Amino acid sequence: MKTLFKRQARVLAIGTVVIMVSASSFADIVGPLEPTPATISPIATQAAMLAATWAGQRAVSVGDNGTILLSDNHGASFQQAQSVPVSSTLTGVSFTDDKHGWVVGHWGAILATVDGGEQWQIQRLALTEDRPLFAVHFFDIKQGLAVGLWSLVLTTQDGGKTWTEQKPNPMDKSLSDLNLLSLFPDIKGGVYATSERGRLLHSTDAGRSWDYLDTGYEGSLWCGRQLVDGTLLVGGQRGTMLRSEDDGKTWVRVPIGRKSSITSIDVSGREVIAVGLDGLQMKSLDGGHTFTDIAAPNRESLTAALATEDGKWLLFSRHGIVHQVE
Repeated sequence: MKTLFKRQARVLAIGTVVIMVSASSFADIVGPLEPTPATISPIATQAAMLAATWAGQRAVSVGDNGTILLSDNHGASFQQAQSVPVSSTLTGVSFTDDKHGWVVGHWGAILATVDGGEQWQIQRLALTEDRPLFAVHFFDIKQGLAVGLWSLVLTTQDGGKTWTEQKPNPMDKSLSDLNLLSLFPDIKGGVYATSERGRLLHSTDAGRSWDYLDTGYEGSLWCGRQLVDGTLLVGGQRGTMLRSEDDGKTWVRVPIGRKSSITSIDVSGREVIAVGLDGLQMKSLDGGHTFTDIAAPNRESLTAALATEDGKWLLFSRHGIVHQVE
């Protein structure tokens, strides 16, 4: 069947995490295909959720089979978006306000909404080659970028009507095809991209050029955040949490006492939560200097976390919504 979600991809995506299973080229997959809309499902809240964000007061999460879930009551309940034109895996989401948002995913999909996530339109779809996008970030309703496999960087200056591929140009050419796994904003208006081989990329011109920061770690960095005081936190494989107080020039490892990989970090003031595989839930109340283990009722692998206004956290997993935790 020529449906997008029937095709076998060669990566395993968990939240902002993308684990390479094979070095084979995505270009080996033949096409073109035709996009198939996401199916409305009574068990949509049990679909794997891979990324989440806020659209004003609305929580929006995205995941498998083109599933997009919306909550207007701080995560107490979710409903499925009724009009999503693709059924491929969605891996990243960004909103600039309560109406304007974008999601990205496999087959290079970029979708946009102007009504808070109820209706979505295709802005980009590469049906002859599954070179997936893993993350998206918009600075305002016009300017944004998306990143993905083999250092794919796409930028837009018109709200996604047109996209331009940028070619990162590291001094060390062996870094030119790193997978870019997640995006998070800096406090000065730039953006960071987590990557492989311990690299954190930084752009101050909306993704057109990048500086490569070496954290001293050799593995993949799956997520990150910058605190209001400028502190950088990045998380990755085998419980790796790194912290920098000088814009990424030097890094220290933060011991968390767990070996499970970290898939998502979110910040609320000085409070930081990190979640990950095997039920990992860690909280810091001192800006990421120290973390304590939050007792989890099960070992559900978690993929994303969102801070709520009432001091709680919304958690998402490979089996759907985990709802709120203190």
